[in-house]
Amino acid sequence: MAISSKASTRTSAFVPLVLCLALLACQIEGGLAKGHRRGGRPRLPGRGPVARPAPNPGTIFNVLQFGAKPGSRLSQAQAFMKTWRAACDFDGIATVVVPPGVFTLAETVFQGPCRNPPLSPITFQIQGTMKAVADPSEYSDKSWISFEHVDGLVLTGPGTIDGSGPDVWKYNDCHTNSNCELLPASLYLNDVKNAKIRGVTSVNSMGFHMHVTNSANIRINGVHIFAPADSPNTDGMHISRSYAVRVSKAVIRTGDDCISLGQGATNINVSRVTCGPGHGISVGSLGKLPDEQDVTGVNVRNCTMAGTTNGIRIKTWPGSAPSKATGMLFSNIVMDNVHFPIIIDQNYGTHSDKPSLVKISDITYEDIKGTAASEVAVELDCSPGAPCDNVKFTNINLQPTINTMRLSATCANANVGYEGMQFPPPCLPPHP
Repeated sequence: MAISSKASTRTSAFVPLVLCLALLACQIEGGLAKGHRRGGRPRLPGRGPVARPAPNPGTIFNVLQFGAKPGSRLSQAQAFMKTWRAACDFDGIATVVVPPGVFTLAETVFQGPCRNPPLSPITFQIQGTMKAVADPSEYSDKSWISFEHVDGLVLTGPGTIDGSGPDVWKYNDCHTNSNCELLPASLYLNDVKNAKIRGVTSVNSMGFHMHVTNSANIRINGVHIFAPADSPNTDGMHISRSYAVRVSKAVIRTGDDCISLGQGATNINVSRVTCGPGHGISVGSLGKLPDEQDVTGVNVRNCTMAGTTNGIRIKTWPGSAPSKATGMLFSNIVMDNVHFPIIIDQNYGTHSDKPSLVKISDITYEDIKGTAASEVAVELDCSPGAPCDNVKFTNINLQPTINTMRLSATCANANVGYEGMQFPPPCLPPHP
């Protein structure tokens, strides 16, 4: 009896141990199976994906704390600049907050350099609306809201920048005066490095919505830009004398170029932009001023032009000094009822007996498709003084918006090559 009792005790102790080991083995096997990532090593049991920590806003500088009053018709520019000055001079991570409400502003300059730590940009968060004073005499320069000499900036929404354009567009005489003074840009970045602009809405700018110049490493993502189709010179973005600028996921509806690239624009990438109404995406105008810098390294991909005057345009002034516009790729562009889908115009602006000396070369158009609203869907009007060189068309499929209309392509002073589908038919032979 004693022996039987001891065996029973051992058995009763052994069974739970076996069950525990079996359960542990199942957990380990299941964990390894769930943790196994395609092309990688298994994840250890019980360890899931690691969530990224929320960005540290650091110290908050609210414009209300510095005397800004929402709803006032008086300019709150001084309070805004005091807020910026405190945040800019703060030796640590800083965030300027514009809370909900409408804040009236005359010319406002946010100037650096700032004391933000390396790799910790100063954040400017717009939650409410910044609305321009509708009086051109309040602006001494080419801008309404400026960021200057700043290294490390995040300008974020979801707020609105309202340029009060309908009240001042009557002062724009650029349609009759080629030497006109443009009205102030809503947002002006000058000598800004390592900046991100995201989630901001810009409406009814007086002049350009955004002007980026003398800057580098700028990322513009998820912005919305709106102005009526007949608003004058309201370019969505104008980029000049700047390096490494990326624009993506933008919706731009305006009265001029959705995006225009001026002199000195280098290494520019534009993707997933929806444009229209407006004048399309333009390189130029170039050559109006003496000694302009070259434009190089432009990539425009996966964009849609809807009801625009032009699709992809390169424009230069006649009688210009020598410069270059080279190394450009326009790929996977959808044209939806666009009047002039592809155009090079080297007789832009005033008439001159002297040809443009802007040399256009190494330009590739590929996978361009959609509908054209005019008979000339492709027009290459290059300069006899500096003929276009190495222009390539690959897989062009443009159809007329009206079935009875026949599309054509015209070329002058252009060395052109073709691959794949070509509709309209290519203009042959190319003119030297």
